[in-house]
Amino acid sequence: MNNSAANTGRVLWAGLRALLVLTVLCGVLYPLAVTGVAQLAMPGRANGSEMKDASGKVVGSALIGQTYNLPLKEGEETATADLRWFQPRPSNGLGTNSVNTQYQLILSGATNRSGDNADLIQWVTDAKAAVVKDNSTAGHQVKPSDVPADAVTSSGSGLDPHISPEYARLQVHRVAERNKLTVAQVDKLVADHTDDRILGFIGEPRVNVLALNTALRDLTAKN
Repeated sequence: MNNSAANTGRVLWAGLRALLVLTVLCGVLYPLAVTGVAQLAMPGRANGSEMKDASGKVVGSALIGQTYNLPLKEGEETATADLRWFQPRPSNGLGTNSVNTQYQLILSGATNRSGDNADLIQWVTDAKAAVVKDNSTAGHQVKPSDVPADAVTSSGSGLDPHISPEYARLQVHRVAERNKLTVAQVDKLVADHTDDRILGFIGEPRVNVLALNTALRDLTAKN
């Protein structure tokens, strides 16, 4: 019995020492090493790809879409888009919510509805009519055929930070009018913030909405 107890004690002590060593190595030293390398090699990405305005204030992440809505009034449940800003593509929610209007991360996902689903067809139809109405100005009429697919459909995650250059250009006249800027000024903003295909052939040209609206805010502050 004494030998058995001694052997058990040695095994438990060995296991405890292994636990302590591995806790220090894997739970302390390794995370610190990885964090240190990340901060030295790619601090921007390591910190969440933060985006800052001209004053240095963090305005969000370049990887996650945002909404640009007017503040909710008392009794309102659905936010209204603030048409001074470039609008992102729709964001679909999960469960009973048809649209994730706040780009909440917990609701990330697609609608999982087929292309011939009646609800989806109605959402797209209503969204297209809203895009035409919102972006038509006294001197510029948007046609339904001008509306690109990403203006009325969400991405697979529902949190896409980008829109197509076509959708960005469709919004130029409205943004210029609302901010008392010239169309040429706003058009240049879009051109300056249009990213080409990665390596020239991967993906599609795209515009980061947060970066574009941050530049717009900086431009309007100067005028």
